[in-house]
Amino acid sequence: MTAITPLELVHKKGTFGDHHKKNEEDLLQISEVKYLNIIQIVHYKKSTLQLNNITVEGLKFPLESSKVSFNKQTRILWNGPKTWLVISLNENILNNIREKCDDKNFAITDISHSRAVVQIKGFQAREVLKKGSPINLNEFEKDNCAGTVFHGVTILVDLINDNPDTFNLFTLRSFGESFYHHITDAALEFGYVGV
Repeated sequence: MTAITPLELVHKKGTFGDHHKKNEEDLLQISEVKYLNIIQIVHYKKSTLQLNNITVEGLKFPLESSKVSFNKQTRILWNGPKTWLVISLNENILNNIREKCDDKNFAITDISHSRAVVQIKGFQAREVLKKGSPINLNEFEKDNCAGTVFHGVTILVDLINDNPDTFNLFTLRSFGESFYHHITDAALEFGYVGV
């Protein structure tokens, strides 16, 4: 059985908003990012294990707020003190994490099916996010992440590229449809392509 993605019945393909007399490559692109493995890792406070020697998929855990470690298939996002989200296309990522992070020192939770992920890409992507989020996106750099709200919906913002700006936006699955409508409404002014 194939899992139904959070936005499968909501996301529309096509061109929307103020796109008249604009080149399609200049329009924003909005899509659902599907089939990601999302694993939350929490390092117990009582643990005496040092993180310096532990890597997942060859990546160290970022120890500073808003930082991301990454390679082609996997991103590790700092999500709070001693808390990370591992986002990966690797189907065996959960087993790989469990090999490195034992249950005496870490809480490991697969939250893959509890999140909706929207990607917005284009030179106006920051402007769309500024319409509904209080964080200072002008200082946001490639491979930064932050938790915030967008029109009252709690989201996690991950800037995966800056040429053009490409953001992966994570929210709870139950808020996915509402969040998607907020993002697409904010993008209408610039015109966007649903891909």
